[in-house]
Amino acid sequence: MSVFTEAEIEYLRGQMHGHLATVGRDSQPHVVPVTFWLNLDEDTIDIGGINFGATKKWRDAQHNPRVTFLVDDSPEPGRARAIEVRGTAELFTTGGDRINPRFPNFADECFRIRPTRIVSWGMEGGTTGRDFRLNARSVG
Repeated sequence: MSVFTEAEIEYLRGQMHGHLATVGRDSQPHVVPVTFWLNLDEDTIDIGGINFGATKKWRDAQHNPRVTFLVDDSPEPGRARAIEVRGTAELFTTGGDRINPRFPNFADECFRIRPTRIVSWGMEGGTTGRDFRLNARSVG
């Protein structure tokens, strides 16, 4: 059984980009758009990109592996959906080419976020008023 609900899995499979938050050595937050892959074999979010090992987010995760990943959208007026995944980044120097087929020759490094807390909303329809459902839980 996955740490992600069926609705969260369906939502993540339909998205291509998210936002990654790391914390630098100076204790300042850093948020950037990233390409990701929902890795259900590992129950993780895998993140990578072109020359990923030379980026600030890579250096930040080397220093402090606690990260947050967010995917959100507004599929129609008055409706919002999002999933926030907090967790620990495991860094890999190979395998990034599997995250996005557009990066096969330029993406070796990647990291895998092992979720420790997942918060989602809007996965099951309503996002305002009485229909709003927030799904928050610690995992792992």
